[in-house]
Amino acid sequence: MAPVKTIGLVPLEPNRMQDSRPQGRLFRVWSIVGLRFRRRPLGPAQHRPTSFGMVTNGAAFFDLDRTLLRVASGPTISSALRREGVLRGDPIPGEKLLFGLFNVVGETLPSMLLTRQGVRAAKGWDVAAVRRAGRSAAPELLAQVQPYALELMEEHRAAGRPVVLATTTPFDVLEPFAELAGFDGLLATRYRIGADDRYDGTIDGEFVWNRGKARSVENWAAANGVDLAQSFAYSDSIFDTPMFSLVGHPTAVNPDPRLAAYATLRRWPIVWFDAPPGVPKPLGVEPQQVVQQIARDELWPWLRFDLEGAEHLRTGAGAIVASNHRSYLDPLVVGYAAAKADRPARFLAKKEVTDAPVVGQIATSLGAIRVDRGGDTSSSMLQAERALRAGELVAVFPQGTIPRGRAFFDPELQGRYGAVRLALETGTPIVPLGLWGSELAWPRHKKLPYMLNLADPPTLRIRVGKPYHPTGDLGAATAELMRRIVELCPAEARDHVEPSDEQLARTYPDGVIPAEP
Repeated sequence: MAPVKTIGLVPLEPNRMQDSRPQGRLFRVWSIVGLRFRRRPLGPAQHRPTSFGMVTNGAAFFDLDRTLLRVASGPTISSALRREGVLRGDPIPGEKLLFGLFNVVGETLPSMLLTRQGVRAAKGWDVAAVRRAGRSAAPELLAQVQPYALELMEEHRAAGRPVVLATTTPFDVLEPFAELAGFDGLLATRYRIGADDRYDGTIDGEFVWNRGKARSVENWAAANGVDLAQSFAYSDSIFDTPMFSLVGHPTAVNPDPRLAAYATLRRWPIVWFDAPPGVPKPLGVEPQQVVQQIARDELWPWLRFDLEGAEHLRTGAGAIVASNHRSYLDPLVVGYAAAKADRPARFLAKKEVTDAPVVGQIATSLGAIRVDRGGDTSSSMLQAERALRAGELVAVFPQGTIPRGRAFFDPELQGRYGAVRLALETGTPIVPLGLWGSELAWPRHKKLPYMLNLADPPTLRIRVGKPYHPTGDLGAATAELMRRIVELCPAEARDHVEPSDEQLARTYPDGVIPAEP
């Protein structure tokens, strides 16, 4: 059995009146068989050993709606409350519209006024039923957490920072989710409980919003020995600027229009948790999503696409797409296949592309991962691993570059170890892809593709193979990958040919065969 790691927190509001009920202290306990939780009191805050070591280097505070989750948690929680009989009847008229408006524009003063008055509507609710609803809703909420948020939370934990959820949502209904997601602390609005274990229609402590959230964060940090100057905060709302002002590292996530403008003026980072770092999302849409909308055959009259096997890209999880490389057009061709599977693809791209003026910015905005083939590739691999764990497709050309000279015609493809190593280290499947004909649309010796060839456009043959998990040593596993790719290409790809000088010249930049040394 692996050693058990625990995190313990002092009461979230140490000065509030205590009663005989548990105060909802959260602890994270990992074991080899899964996730467990237990409660245990701790000593003085400034001497609190945890699995992070001494908590002196800050914490990470996350908002919930439109931050961790892409949308409001309200519909999921309301459904759970109805299943437990806490809420009765159909949703109130306009409820769906209100949540839809929130998902688009974020918090507004009227919407938060309604939220503030919600405590009165909860008067008389059975607390046990609310907590059961919270346990029912927790797995659904966890499934809605955006992929890169989970990755970021793990990175903070690895750096020794407790991860804290700070939200207006009522504590009792959200505590099961906070535990299931592995949060080390929960700052949420508490509804006061009467003698009959029902809510009395008032708030017990802070309304955790705006300045109330900032005070809750400040009090929690003081009680747990956390340095706010070294802490991080993530939120989508302009109303969380008081919390942002407390920490040394504020970050706007999927920001509402006002926070987007304010964060830009303050030069705060702006990120989205459903896209890799560095990928912009103006109006909530990333550039690759826009490009995918034009992945229609009629919009490419100078090409003909022959695609089979796109269903193999719909794995529902992270996967490595490994393709042969014959043309500058190949990233577009692989992206076309991914678009037909309704998935974005993140490409490992050599630094000569990502560092180039204009082209580099475009590649990065489309989610390209920079690779320095002649230097340290550890950062590139970490980014690729992060994307895979977030459930993304990562596209790789194992050959590294378009082969030149006779190597272009060699039926035995030579691959680098990167794709296989990435698959073995992450446990992610590889989806082999064989493409053929892209060199006819954009040969290497041309600076631009043949976009005026409308009378007889070349056919781009794309075959996507079934996902598989590589095994064995890197050399043998890479050879097996390249064999699978060749099998997906047409029969002529397996023929040994003697290229003419003209054919050889087309495989070199500028169409010039280099002189023999």
